Amino acid sequence: MKTESPDKFDLYIANVDEFKALNREKNELKEKIAEMRRQFEETIQPFEDELNTIIKKLENNLSKIEGTAAPKTTGTAKFGRGKLGIAIKNLLQANPDKAFKPREIAAALQTKGTAVSLWFNKYGSQDPEIERIPVGEGGKRFLYQIKR
Repeated sequence: MKTESPDKFDLYIANVDEFKALNREKNELKEKIAEMRRQFEETIQPFEDELNTIIKKLENNLSKIEGTAAPKTTGTAKFGRGKLGIAIKNLLQANPDKAFKPREIAAALQTKGTAVSLWFNKYGSQDPEIERIPVGEGGKRFLYQIKR
């Protein structure tokens, strides 16, 4: 008898089986890698925590040596109702010869620049103690200074 060669369906099934085997092997390797990463993270985490603690201590000690306050860890300060305006005026009064951009005021007060800009647009424009100095084209940008 004549031996039959595999037809196209047999070849397709053989390719599918090989594809499934490779896909299974790929998934197993992914699981092994994920487990190894998790173990690595668990191993390294205590050292990272200790390093962060030491860095904070160094920053605090450095600020004591330099005679400055310890750096804030909160990022931005939130001002209560009416407190932002008082803080802005105090800053401007403390530096009467300098004109500030809203961004510079925000950095000095450790708050967001948009909060400072909104305060100037809403309240600062009518304040008789604060001088608005237009800069740039179109006069859309301003510097702020305390009136002398």
